[in-house]
Amino acid sequence: MRGSRAIGLATMVVSAASNQVGAAVGAHAFPVIGPAGVVAVRQVVAAAVLLPVARPPLHRFRWAQWWPTILLGLVFATMNLSLYTAVDRVGLGLAVTLEFLGPLGVALAGSRTRKDLICAVGVAAGVYVLVLPHGGSDWPGIGCGLVAAGCWASYILLNRLLGQRLPGLQAPAAATTVSALVYLPVLALTPVTGASLLSAIGAGMFSSVIPYAADVIALRRVPPRFFGVMMSVHPVFAALAGLVLLGEALRPHEWLGILIVIGINAYAADIRPNSQDIGSRRPSSAPVSRKS
Repeated sequence: MRGSRAIGLATMVVSAASNQVGAAVGAHAFPVIGPAGVVAVRQVVAAAVLLPVARPPLHRFRWAQWWPTILLGLVFATMNLSLYTAVDRVGLGLAVTLEFLGPLGVALAGSRTRKDLICAVGVAAGVYVLVLPHGGSDWPGIGCGLVAAGCWASYILLNRLLGQRLPGLQAPAAATTVSALVYLPVLALTPVTGASLLSAIGAGMFSSVIPYAADVIALRRVPPRFFGVMMSVHPVFAALAGLVLLGEALRPHEWLGILIVIGINAYAADIRPNSQDIGSRRPSSAPVSRKS
């Protein structure tokens, strides 16, 4: 069991690093094709790679498989657009830290202890320090980050459900196809240049294909609550990717807010297995698989 969780932890780190590098690469195309254009290319690239690899038998899907697949596709479409809009308005580090509240909410919702209450209050304080609301705050950008947070929470739960109903990479492949179909009109109306197209394709590979595959492996080995807590590495990688690839220098209060959020999650990561976690690791008759 320890070896399985170690593999899950390693794949979560790979997923987080790849995701934030992809977001930074995709941001280079924002001035030309905008966040929506980058998301459109990203979703089409992800579907083009995942469909032939996973080969989901879409014509044989039952309604119990279709409805969470469609919901996950819509979550992909909304999550990526809201996150990239937030990145464009408030920067990568702040946007991803706000988005991280989604998986943290999943982690805290799995328990009812005093420790969880302390974590919730601590994270709220960390986010307040990070944002430091004032009259000049970019509230639409902050709001988009919070929408992405809600989508990320839904992503974790829907992937866990689909992992019990579809084997391997079939769930993310099918859901990405749904999202790509939603964005086809955007792609058709978006004029692209060679450089912007390459950046958007890079975003598709680093922020969709690699993380989707890594998350499938991770959620086969760890419960959603543990997954949600350990996603605290995302703000760190986002800040570093923003600094190195986008030249975004965070202000002292932003670093402090990120460190508070990460510190709270390090405290929360001391998770003892509960009955929900034990139940989630019981063998099932269907293979278990598991973002954008």
